[in-house]
Amino acid sequence: MCEEPEFAAILEEMVADEAPRLFAVVQEYGERVDGRIVAWGMAFDDHAEVVSVGRTRRMSLQAPENALRLFKFGSHIRARLVWFNPDAATTAEDDEAA
Repeated sequence: MCEEPEFAAILEEMVADEAPRLFAVVQEYGERVDGRIVAWGMAFDDHAEVVSVGRTRRMSLQAPENALRLFKFGSHIRARLVWFNPDAATTAEDDEAA
């Protein structure tokens, strides 16, 4: 057994090592005309979990890419995966300037 701070550090490392990758399924309208997030997902080593933004769909899939066919409509609405990048987030200052 170890002390609480050491145990907390071990758990934190375990979570960091095994955390799923976060992604969004984005619908793209036309040729870069507009886009919207339609679902969020977590990619694990052996599968992916996806939940639509409106919570009308929840799926377990073998791979994140398998969700794309469910959110594509016709030839004008395509779906793409966008992996979460925390460095791409806008700051509060950027939001206020817009």
